[in-house]
Amino acid sequence: MTDRKLIEQALEAMKNSYAPYSRFAVGAALECDDGSVYLGSKIENAALECTLCAERSAVAAAVSAGHRSFVRIAIYAESSSYCFPCGTCRQVLWEFSPHIEVLCARADGRYVSYPLTALLPEAFGKETME
Repeated sequence: MTDRKLIEQALEAMKNSYAPYSRFAVGAALECDDGSVYLGSKIENAALECTLCAERSAVAAAVSAGHRSFVRIAIYAESSSYCFPCGTCRQVLWEFSPHIEVLCARADGRYVSYPLTALLPEAFGKETME
């Protein structure tokens, strides 16, 4: 699957976001190592700490279906800025795939790509606990 196709799927997932408080809808498309793709949408809550980011929503869908290894994630928002994962989402992605590629897209169709290791250097992971 091309980067562009994965970003298009993240855009479609964004359309299902529930963001009545921030009005900042986000979608994510998570590609597993077998090529399957799981979508996630941001789900806000009046108790803001209960908000579920699109990236974690996609991870939850994939893990619930039995997947544990991911190749790429595309994150999209209707914004003039690139949509990067928050710190919590970076940590959750690290738990399963420290070397995942992260595609951060914006409304004009442009995107940047980073390995998660660049976005979360010196991360806390399973190997830290050994």
